[in-house]
Amino acid sequence: MSQSCWHKGRRSARNYRLYGDKDLERLRQICLYREAGLKLSDIRSLLDGGRGDAASVLKRRLAELSVEIGKLRDHQHAIARLLKNTARLRRDTMVTKEKWVKVMCEAGFTDADMHRWHAQFEKSAPSEHQEFLEFLHIPAEEIRDIREWSRKGTEG
Repeated sequence: MSQSCWHKGRRSARNYRLYGDKDLERLRQICLYREAGLKLSDIRSLLDGGRGDAASVLKRRLAELSVEIGKLRDHQHAIARLLKNTARLRRDTMVTKEKWVKVMCEAGFTDADMHRWHAQFEKSAPSEHQEFLEFLHIPAEEIRDIREWSRKGTEG
C-alpha cells in the first residue's frame, strides 16, 4: 500500500503501531474489495486514485468472473463425461497419474485447465486432493510438489 497510509511514525508505549480512523476505513475498503475478488494491484490503484473509477474496475472483474465461471462449467461437463465413462476406468486394474492425465486431455482439458482444476481442488478440499493424488499412486514427494504448485495457483 502507499507510504502515506501505512506510516512508520506512530507507535504505542509498547512499540505497537497505531492506526487512525482513516487507516481503519482504508482497511475496510480493502477487505470489501478482496471479498469481491479484486486483485491487490486493482485495489491499490482504486484506493490511491489511480487508473479508472471503481465502477470500471468492478465491471472488468465481473466480466473476468463470467469467463472463469464459464470455464468451471466446462470443467463440470468434462467431469460428467468422464464419470459416464467410468466403466473404462474400472477395467484398468490401477488408475495412474499417466492414465488420468490422458483421460483429462481426451476430455479437452489443457495444461492450464488441469492446473486450475488442481488449484480449485486444493483450495476447496485439501485433504481429498491429497487422497486423490495418493489414489493415482503418485510418489509422496511429487504429491507435495503438486499441492504446493496448486496452492500458488490460488493466490491473488
